[in-house]
Amino acid sequence: MNRLSKAAEVQNGLHSQGLPSPTLAWIQNALPNRDPLPPLLALIATVKARLMAADITNAVLDSSAPSFPANIANPEVKETKLERDVLVQVLDIDNLTKSKWEQVEELEAIARGEQTTGREMIRLPTNGEEEEELGYGSLATQNLSTARPGGRGGAAGSGTPKNSTHRLVLQDCKGNKVYGLELKRIDKIGIGTLNIGEKIIVKKGAIVARGVLLLEPSTCVIMGGKIDAWQKAWFDGRLTRLKETVGADIRG
Repeated sequence: MNRLSKAAEVQNGLHSQGLPSPTLAWIQNALPNRDPLPPLLALIATVKARLMAADITNAVLDSSAPSFPANIANPEVKETKLERDVLVQVLDIDNLTKSKWEQVEELEAIARGEQTTGREMIRLPTNGEEEEELGYGSLATQNLSTARPGGRGGAAGSGTPKNSTHRLVLQDCKGNKVYGLELKRIDKIGIGTLNIGEKIIVKKGAIVARGVLLLEPSTCVIMGGKIDAWQKAWFDGRLTRLKETVGADIRG
């Protein structure tokens, strides 16, 4: 079977998992350079992992892939609901329940490979190992949603308090951006657990109020993934900006 036919099978496999279809050309480029190719399940897992690590605005998805309505960020629209499931990627995350100084301490702990759970300090590995390419015998069971941010140690989801509220910046495949606000706590959303570039499926029926997408467990499916360059730039830039803000507040 040629690569185009195999790409079509992979496309169908991804679609059966509820994912929007990447283009056949993109799938062919994402397939391993092996002959013969690995079994279909391994190929689907490999291509899915690469999709989770891709910038979906770069002609990755088929032109028919669902996207946000053009006016989604319009604050004049009191309330509307998404009519289709939409795959998005995370551009920014902010914990609205922590002070700027607490956020500095949190990011510095992650950089040291530490994170706190209650009063217990946990040191995490920071070897920054790269994931091996998936192939025979692997079904991509690795937990992409907890990949270490920027090569630094991440934290278990239990490290984020249940009363936390996060605001995200989300982007669809057409480049449309919108704020996403936790209406109800979503365990996998947190600094150190949610990566920049990570993919989320926002389900049909999700509410948009005054230009803000309201996120809750029933309408927000964390798919995993990370874009390494974005993650590192976000981590370093956010830590610098927070320190500057804290310093300005102290001087003021």
